[in-house]
Amino acid sequence: MGWRGYPPPPLPKMEASDYTNPEEYPTEIHDYLATFEQCLGSVEEMLKAMMLVSRSDVQKLEPLEQAKLDLVSVYTLNSLFWVYLTVQGVNPKEHPVKQELERVKTYMNKVKEIAEKKKASKLDKGAASRFVRNALWEPSTESEKKNKGPGKGKKRKMD
Repeated sequence: MGWRGYPPPPLPKMEASDYTNPEEYPTEIHDYLATFEQCLGSVEEMLKAMMLVSRSDVQKLEPLEQAKLDLVSVYTLNSLFWVYLTVQGVNPKEHPVKQELERVKTYMNKVKEIAEKKKASKLDKGAASRFVRNALWEPSTESEKKNKGPGKGKKRKMD
């Protein structure tokens, strides 16, 4: 059975020689196809590396990091399935994979909000009260006496 109980689309009946015959497609897209093939190789290597990581190693991560890793994995696999459907000639916008991608995006946004809240600076009440107390300086009684000194506070006579 295919994705979430849906049967996979049928594969076209082609021989290996049909895929490698450059006369089958326009020469303008040869570079694009070569780049696409390299990218597929990169994706395959990354997926193999992800599959080698044990679940116990993942469980050592913080819960937020675990959620991020799981969401990226699910989104990547669904995106690859989207590409597979497109290559097979199936419109992925009419397939349930579209709703799944939207659902994963929603959860990715929720995790992003949680991470941003976690990074937000928290108010240190003690530091804030010291800052306000020092900013609102009040002269002590000793400094008031020093400032008055002799000659201050006397009125001059006017003739």
